[in-house]
Amino acid sequence: MALQERTRRSLLRLRHQLEQDIKPQDLMDHMISDGVITVDEEEKVRIKPTRKDQAAALIELLLRKDDRSFISFYNALVKETYYDLAKPLYQDLPGVSFNGRKGSFDSSETSVQIMLSEGGVPQRPVVFVSRPELLNQVRMKLDLLQKDAGGWVTVFGMAGSGKSVLAAEAVRDQRLIEECFPNGIHWLSIGQLDKSDLLVKIQSLCFRLEQNLDSQSQQRPPTSLDEAKERLRFLMLRRFPRSLLILDDIWDSSVLKVFDIHCRILLTTRNRSLTDSVSGMSSVEVESGLDDRKALEILALYTKMNQNALPVEARDIVKECKGSPLVVSLIGALLKDKPNRWDYYLRQLRQKQFKRIRKSSSYDYDALDQAMAASIEVLPDEHRELYKDLTVLQKDVKIPAKILCVLWDLEPEEVEDILQEFVNKSLLFVDNNSRLNLYYLHDLQLDFLVEQNRDQIESLHSKVVNQYNHHYREAAPTSGDEGRLYWIRFLTYHLAKAQMFQELYSLMFSLDWVRMKAKVMGPAPLINDYMEYGPILDKENSEVCSQFQEFLSLNGHHLEQRPFPDVVQLALSQPHSSAVYRQAREQALHPANAGKLYFELINKRSIENLSRLVIHPHLGSIYSACFSHDGTKIASCGASKTLKVFKSTSGEKLIEIQAHDEEVLCCTFSPDDHLLATCSSDRKVKVWNIQQGKLLRTFEEEHEEQVNHCEFTNMSQRLLLATCSNDSILNVKLWNLNKPSSQNTMFGHFEPVNHCCFSPDDAYLSTSSNDGTVKLFQVSAANEWKTIDVKSFLSESDDEDVLVKCSTWTADGKRIICAARNAALVFDVQTSDMLLDIKTNRLSTVQYCHACPASNLLALAFSNYAIELWDLEEKKKRADCSGHLSWVQQVQFSKDGSQLLSCSDDQTIRLWETEKVHTSSAVSLKRDSDVLFDGEEIIVSAADNCNRLQVRDGRTGSVLFQSQELPFRIRSTCMCRNPSAVVLGQENGNVQVLALPSGKLLATLLGHTKTVLHFQFCQNGQTLITSSEDTTIRVWKWKSGECKVLQGHKEQVRCFSLLSDSANDSRLLSWSFDGTVKVWDIESGEKLQDIKAHQGAILSCHVSPDRCLFATTSADKTTKLWSCESWQCVFTLRGHQDCVRSCRFSWDSKRLATGDDNGEIRIWSVKDGSLLKVCSQESKDATDSVHGGWVTDLHFSPNNSVLVSTGGYIKWWDVARGESLQTFYPTGSALKKIHVSPDFSTFVTIDNIGILYILKRVA
Repeated sequence: MALQERTRRSLLRLRHQLEQDIKPQDLMDHMISDGVITVDEEEKVRIKPTRKDQAAALIELLLRKDDRSFISFYNALVKETYYDLAKPLYQDLPGVSFNGRKGSFDSSETSVQIMLSEGGVPQRPVVFVSRPELLNQVRMKLDLLQKDAGGWVTVFGMAGSGKSVLAAEAVRDQRLIEECFPNGIHWLSIGQLDKSDLLVKIQSLCFRLEQNLDSQSQQRPPTSLDEAKERLRFLMLRRFPRSLLILDDIWDSSVLKVFDIHCRILLTTRNRSLTDSVSGMSSVEVESGLDDRKALEILALYTKMNQNALPVEARDIVKECKGSPLVVSLIGALLKDKPNRWDYYLRQLRQKQFKRIRKSSSYDYDALDQAMAASIEVLPDEHRELYKDLTVLQKDVKIPAKILCVLWDLEPEEVEDILQEFVNKSLLFVDNNSRLNLYYLHDLQLDFLVEQNRDQIESLHSKVVNQYNHHYREAAPTSGDEGRLYWIRFLTYHLAKAQMFQELYSLMFSLDWVRMKAKVMGPAPLINDYMEYGPILDKENSEVCSQFQEFLSLNGHHLEQRPFPDVVQLALSQPHSSAVYRQAREQALHPANAGKLYFELINKRSIENLSRLVIHPHLGSIYSACFSHDGTKIASCGASKTLKVFKSTSGEKLIEIQAHDEEVLCCTFSPDDHLLATCSSDRKVKVWNIQQGKLLRTFEEEHEEQVNHCEFTNMSQRLLLATCSNDSILNVKLWNLNKPSSQNTMFGHFEPVNHCCFSPDDAYLSTSSNDGTVKLFQVSAANEWKTIDVKSFLSESDDEDVLVKCSTWTADGKRIICAARNAALVFDVQTSDMLLDIKTNRLSTVQYCHACPASNLLALAFSNYAIELWDLEEKKKRADCSGHLSWVQQVQFSKDGSQLLSCSDDQTIRLWETEKVHTSSAVSLKRDSDVLFDGEEIIVSAADNCNRLQVRDGRTGSVLFQSQELPFRIRSTCMCRNPSAVVLGQENGNVQVLALPSGKLLATLLGHTKTVLHFQFCQNGQTLITSSEDTTIRVWKWKSGECKVLQGHKEQVRCFSLLSDSANDSRLLSWSFDGTVKVWDIESGEKLQDIKAHQGAILSCHVSPDRCLFATTSADKTTKLWSCESWQCVFTLRGHQDCVRSCRFSWDSKRLATGDDNGEIRIWSVKDGSLLKVCSQESKDATDSVHGGWVTDLHFSPNNSVLVSTGGYIKWWDVARGESLQTFYPTGSALKKIHVSPDFSTFVTIDNIGILYILKRVA
């Protein structure tokens, strides 16, 4: 649209005078800001050789433009105080009514735009995105000014947050102008001005207002601020009473006094404290950043691209500047001219090169660094120095004022006043949603400080450390200290930045620091410290660093328990060569710890730690865990209904999402690692953006039963998501994430489908079902290609159920492995022939299988807590991975095959180094064992995982004797000193007596028909007593084979005890699951007493050392004390809430300890049956027992002051107080019994994964 003719004539008439007087560059700045000329057009004018030529070129350009350009040119003349030139042009402004319009105008949008242009309101930016919530807030505040002729509205926020654009857009509303401000909108840009410049601004405004009046009303310009204030008051109250004055970019409250003229005012500022300087002011805060969608919209508009087609650098730019409207607009404008520089400007932003992120004069500052500096320059000198100290903060970290009290050595009240000043000037932000006010910097502010003070970084961090050391010279910050969390989290960071390496070494390699930081923050931040600062350590300290890192990686799950474990005790289990162990032993022997119980493993060489990292991310079973494709992250989900993502190196949590309403059964990464998919028992499938932790899409309509598994294609080119469910027919679906419904449904299974998996080339999808088959579908057509009938290979009858749990493809796509029952079957994909049948001898099912994408390894997860690695080429097992304490639900190799992760119902995820597991040669032992203590000598007998009986020297680990592998499982063993022999009992009832150390077979005792459960030698080793699941007890003269059979029990006899050690007392006490206790004479075989003791099975029995009483415990939750004279029940002890599994008398026979299946231990008085103490503690979560499992064994110390117990772990208790003294956490769990040396200094046990522990008290 061309200029109106009268407007064109006016411009031509004044052309010569304009060319003589104007400075084109000053005027073009305003016109570019209004968007009426482009940068290219400005450049064509600017390159003219003289100012007069430039002016002529600008006039020529204007004559080719439209009315908006002319109005912008006129406003520029007024703003630059060319009043004499502006006045003649005013009469010919487009759309102006000359009969004293005084605010009357057409209701069209054009008239609104003309009014705003006349008032100097900036044009909408060329690239503009709306912020409706903020816009509505400002308009609501302006609406209220109708009733308040002297009201103020403030829009405040940090530099570059978009305050001016928001204010201009708020008044770009026809209804608002008609109803509230029909006399006009008048915009005045203020900035940082002295009095003379401010006077010029007000003169310009008065001139503009008077132009709307008749010529008699026009006066000479005011010559002082006081006169200007009165002139403005008159004009606003008398001539334009229903108008709005907008003051843009106010810095100082003194400026507001000049405009305190009882008119309606909207102002923008960085200084929120201005709201307190004028009464009746309401305010709107502008957030420092746009959300990602709007920020990306700006970049898309500038570059004329579809938002979805923006390169990945676009999101990184938005993320780096936290969506700052200024930065996004500056970079967008730069990219408009140079669209191939995405990576360049992202690098400039990351490298804090703010000077290179500059644009034309559409903003008051030429570059971003100038905008930042302007805010700081208005601070007093002393406060400017204090603000510099904030350079040491980290991004996205909020700190309490207490940190700065330490740093600045000031009282809290002084610090709070200074911080409030920073906040008021939008130099700092405050989060007052918590108990404490927490302060933080915007990323751009922090980047600017770092860039400005780059040469002082080291000294600034040194100041932090020195102030910390001074303030906490007496003691480290305690739990009541508001700054404690910050110091624990960031002290190592400050030390490293200050290059105070010796102090950093001393701190990081201190168990006291490990204890303090892990107790507050968990182990992951500590591991991160060792990984981050390891490279800057010298070789010696680097080795120490790796030792501390390994210690935390393997014990991190214990450090997340409550009550918090003893770090010294955990560290005593480290190898003797480790600096962690040496420091722990030094602390254990320190006089300050005198009397405290510490125990160290004396057989460490026989214990191999195969896990690289153990993580405890969820409360409840973990059903699924997976590596990201780049290997840096792990996602997990389970019974807790949550999805978590954490670092694979340290276990540090990155994201936690309450993902579903019910258990989350599976999670999987997209090929580019940007997305995560989850599926659940709630029948929903969800897709999440990992970086933002936001839900992108929910598929909830099509699956009618729980969704068991989900998996993305292996490649991103044609991204699809496969899901499978318990639906009877429509149970396998393919989803395109851009569509609300499934793309295809695969038909073929009529039973629940447990698992689905794409072939490496994404051509096929394998599905594993409860119908006993694995089906292969063509992905492109969704047609069934072939069926592998797994059931036919495992079942001889059609009536038998064979549930195929999962399937996995080899890396070449030529073989597929299926898991069902206790087997993994390998099939040729083309022919469906079975190539390999991996059947384990485990009494458990294969829960999951995964083929390594980089090698021939196959990992199998079992319900009996184990993991096996098989070599598919060599067709043999390569390794056992032991450590989990419950069903292993899933295993997965990393993409490069170097690591394997596993997740379990024991609430942990374990990471294994594949090569380390391969080279393991650990032999595991069974828990049924016997131990002989002879001075310093410790001899242990137990069966191993190959069903051989081993007799070991406990101290050295050397094998003194090892039997041949036996055909029937060894279930019990017992040793005799004289003669030196060992006996073993098998599941078929056979008993063998072998000489030590030769292993010569001395006797084979046949008679029992079922598993032999317990042995005891007596009468100088000449007699052997055995009990069995066949309900009998046999008394053998084992050398001759003579045998007496004690019959009478109706169920298995798990144990028995001689009533006396005396050779003259031949009475034997036996107990059984049948609830009875029987007394026998082993010489005659006569049954002396038959006592119906309990309603339920008897689980344990113990005879008091003084032989006066014996105690029985039962599944009926009671304990009973019996007289050895009358055989009558003396007391029935009640209180346990679960089966009472173990009992033990103190050596003085005055107390009885009992332990139940909930992990609770009670100590009773034998004298009157009263309860003395309950040994318990807060459990780590609601599903865990106090003892980590059943209390299976109990022993008192010789002085009766300490009690040791076994369950999920070993605990020592103070008998008098009932308090825990120490805890030892084995690698496994479910300890059956503990063997205790006579002096109570040595303890021997074996866990459920076969590791032998010999613990010696540190003294």
